Amino acid sequence: MVTRNLRLKDNKEAVLLLGEQDVYLRHLEKQHGVEIFLRNDPAGEALRVSVRGNASRVAKALDRLGSKLEALRTGAQPAAEVGSPLSYPSAEPAPPEGAVYVTAFGKAIEPRGPRQQRYAEAILGGDMTIGIGPAGTGKTFLAVACALRALRNHDVARIVLTRPVVEAGEKLGFLPGDLYEKVHPYLKPLFDAFYACIGPDRFRMWRGDEIVEIVPLAYMRGRTLENAFIILDEAQNTTPEQMKMFLTRMGAGSRVVVTGDVTQIDLDKPQRSGLILAERILKGVPGISFVHFKEDDVVRHPLVKEIIRAFEQWEKTK
Repeated sequence: MVTRNLRLKDNKEAVLLLGEQDVYLRHLEKQHGVEIFLRNDPAGEALRVSVRGNASRVAKALDRLGSKLEALRTGAQPAAEVGSPLSYPSAEPAPPEGAVYVTAFGKAIEPRGPRQQRYAEAILGGDMTIGIGPAGTGKTFLAVACALRALRNHDVARIVLTRPVVEAGEKLGFLPGDLYEKVHPYLKPLFDAFYACIGPDRFRMWRGDEIVEIVPLAYMRGRTLENAFIILDEAQNTTPEQMKMFLTRMGAGSRVVVTGDVTQIDLDKPQRSGLILAERILKGVPGISFVHFKEDDVVRHPLVKEIIRAFEQWEKTK
């Protein structure tokens, strides 16, 4: 264990650097696995930030603090931005033309094909988008990429993820643990998209601070979600009542993306799917965009496209 220090001029500089109630300090501790303390400097009236932990982790955390302090003192980073939760991750490059987002690993996420392009444009340019189509067409992944772009641009303050908890043909039984642990298996596809875009460490940090919030659909009742990017995944498994409840949670400054595949309904009565009803009722409502994907849009392994086509042909003979 090592301890290294960084000197600050005064309390004002400490607040600007570490955030109100040391919020940035806590983010840095979680991200780098170190302990950070603010102390009076015995040599004078100045303050010092002490960072303690593994030598390599301390070095990385101190380098982040030093860079932000230098940017603050030179005016390269306005004081108002220092305390913003959205400035905590390392600066992210703007996406190149035609791309939706650049991942933490430097990969540009671009729509593949005209339907994905229309889908991304609808999400980024509208308030509510409903994407319907078979598995593997990028509905969920592109929705997550657009949500992260909106978060990066400060268009929204948080991302809210939800999904109906419906078992796909098998009984999972009682799931132990807290709320997050209980819904984790159902939301794993959404988590995978976040891991691919920002990495698991940053996702866990944002989840812990509710920059990314995970809510089972049943817990949405009574809420009004403002300044949020809200994604409802696997919407084909909602009931009409659940779909109406979800869509009416939308508050000022929010965007909603609904994704689903009407060929994979796990409800006891498939004809009662809220997604099917929403398409029938809301088509033509201004401000709501529908984008339909086909098997030609599948971007997974080439076999997935053939499997979907084979099942569709079989269902026509039933």
